[in-house]
Amino acid sequence: HVSILECGGGSVQAGGSLRLSCAGDWEEYSTNCMGWARQGPGKEYEVVAAILTGSGASYYADSVKGRFAIVHEGDAGKRTRYLQMNDLKPEDTAMYYCAADCSSWGGHVYAPTFVTWGQGSQVSVSS
Repeated sequence: HVSILECGGGSVQAGGSLRLSCAGDWEEYSTNCMGWARQGPGKEYEVVAAILTGSGASYYADSVKGRFAIVHEGDAGKRTRYLQMNDLKPEDTAMYYCAADCSSWGGHVYAPTFVTWGQGSQVSVSS
């Protein structure tokens, strides 16, 4: 499976923005999809965003639709994808994990199941 290197995270006030990055040799390992999941304090794990690396089809959790987006920038996108998080809310506070290699894909309706995980980045949003 692909190795993942993720960076980013930090603290921000409500309404602010943060960007998480995730790098991996997606093409070399024929990674079918990648994305991010999070786990907040006392909360269950939640897949927030995912994208099929081939078609570009995407999934976003209802809790982040319209605020979060997976983006890439030019050729750098071949290895690095970003989770752009806008209009952050205190309930977005969580450990965010970049993940890849989907064992299941439910389209834009159902969250995918990831196999490979990064080390996690803390995001804290204060009110």
